[in-house]
Amino acid sequence: MGPGDLAHVLRHLATQETPAALLVGLQTADDAAVWRLDAERALVQTVDFFTPIVDDPYTYGAIAAANSLSDVYAMGGTPFLALAIAGFPTAVSKDVLAEIFRGGADVAAEAGVVIAGGHTVMDDEPKYGLCVTGMVHPDRILTKAAARAGDVVFLTKPVGTGIITTALKRELAQPEHVDAAVTSMRTLNRAAGVLLAEHPGVRACTDVTGFNVPVDDTVAVMGPRSTFAVR
Repeated sequence: MGPGDLAHVLRHLATQETPAALLVGLQTADDAAVWRLDAERALVQTVDFFTPIVDDPYTYGAIAAANSLSDVYAMGGTPFLALAIAGFPTAVSKDVLAEIFRGGADVAAEAGVVIAGGHTVMDDEPKYGLCVTGMVHPDRILTKAAARAGDVVFLTKPVGTGIITTALKRELAQPEHVDAAVTSMRTLNRAAGVLLAEHPGVRACTDVTGFNVPVDDTVAVMGPRSTFAVR
């Protein structure tokens, strides 16, 4: 759903009184919510899922998990706990879903994140992602809202994966391009998160997720699945 449509759907929720402990919520439309626990700790909470963008179920699960975890890294946090969320067709072998879960679990384990449970529903099209919880210091939260005109932008991954995955769906992509895009999308943004923590001048960050906009029988693709920081 685009930003305009989402703002319309959430317009009533956004006017609700905000508790003092809610440091980041609907008002700034950021990558995750942040809830202060005490002077030294705040919880980062996010949920993210999408339909398959590659054919291999294991790879799809790995990409989806890395994408979900990126929301926490983009807020300056460290993820530690996750719940899986999935929709799956009844006509497709459950072994396919098992491979999706295995791909997600392997990436979560690489990040030091425990998948402790989740929820599944039957759906006509596969969907998979994670609800992720992380931790951040209340004084080191990074948000999109903190970006200002004239800031310097640092991209931590190459742009263009959305173009390649769209070409893949249309059977137009070159194998070497698909391999490079898959490697990028399933790579955790943890290293970028560590670098951000080492540079206190960084104040804004987001993970840019690709989306497709149909235009006159063509597809305009915006954004990679990567993290960028601004300072």
